[in-house]
Amino acid sequence: MTGRKNTGSASVPLLVLLSLGFCFATYNLLTIIMRNRAIIRSVVDDSNRKLLSDPILEMTDIMQKQKTSGSPFHVALTATDAPYSKWQSRIMYYWYKKKKDLPGSEMGGFTRILHSGNPDNLMDEIPTIVVNPLPPGLDRGYIVLNRPWAFVQWLEKATIEEEYILMAEPDHIFVNPLPNLADGGYPAAFPFFYIKPAENENIIRKFFPEENGPVTNVDPIGNSPVIIKKDMLEKIASTWMNVSLRMKNDSETDKAFGWVLEMYAYAIASALHGVKHILRKDFMLQPPWDLHTGKKFIIHYTYGCDYNLKGELTYGRIGEWRFDKRSYLRGPPPRNLTLPPPGVPESVVTLVKMVNEATANIPHWDTE
Repeated sequence: MTGRKNTGSASVPLLVLLSLGFCFATYNLLTIIMRNRAIIRSVVDDSNRKLLSDPILEMTDIMQKQKTSGSPFHVALTATDAPYSKWQSRIMYYWYKKKKDLPGSEMGGFTRILHSGNPDNLMDEIPTIVVNPLPPGLDRGYIVLNRPWAFVQWLEKATIEEEYILMAEPDHIFVNPLPNLADGGYPAAFPFFYIKPAENENIIRKFFPEENGPVTNVDPIGNSPVIIKKDMLEKIASTWMNVSLRMKNDSETDKAFGWVLEMYAYAIASALHGVKHILRKDFMLQPPWDLHTGKKFIIHYTYGCDYNLKGELTYGRIGEWRFDKRSYLRGPPPRNLTLPPPGVPESVVTLVKMVNEATANIPHWDTE
């Protein structure tokens, strides 16, 4: 008991110092925001929302059908105008159109939220709204820090007909028609094995104080893929942005979380608002680790796929056959990529075939 009281009292000056540091670091951003509208809201105690029950990790097919909302959702894709982002966005939009009207799909409209500040050459191909990036230097080269700020702006200025929103990324491919996996006040999210709030409690507590509850209230998720009610995301988005900036401004947190910092920020922001997610392992698969597409809904091709000609994985070493999105940073991959050798998992074969189909049918594919 004594140790807990001491920890609580020591946290007050620490929080004051963190708040002051954050205020100085983000003065320009807040000035820009206040000129438009006062959209940065402090975290409030929503007395009408009860803490949701523990998330559902796995479900049978029957339970999955019962736990879908039946309401259409808007697909929101955050992207930049870099060639690397553009070719992935084109493939993603191609497969959205292919799967949208199939049985089982509850996908509604689509918006690419372009957070580069200016229109690009895909405006006529993909439904797009242009928002501003963070002020120069504020992201410190961590480009995804612009994602929460992009959502804040989009939610403020856009007219969104659907009650629900899917937050998606360019390297997502819809492999099966996607229903609305959310269940009313329970958003649906994919659990990432490398997001471990309980193992990083000392850092999490900087942004999620003990009075907010146990650290297990922070879900092991990022913001994408997530299907969430629009009004719920409106409450979370500005908190997500503020927490992201505070975390990036804290050297210990930045070093510990690295490229997944913004994912932790979304999980913490949601927990600060008392929101728990239904964790759906069938939401997404990630080749080469997931071997089969099965009944999963999204292929996330963030990892490189390297194999020898015997079909054996050579992860960490460039394979005799490979597909890695990072091989195409400056421009799109060529059409008709060579298929994997025999023995490579079905998930990787399906990924390459879907990329090939999209590139074969998207006009002017070689255009950056």
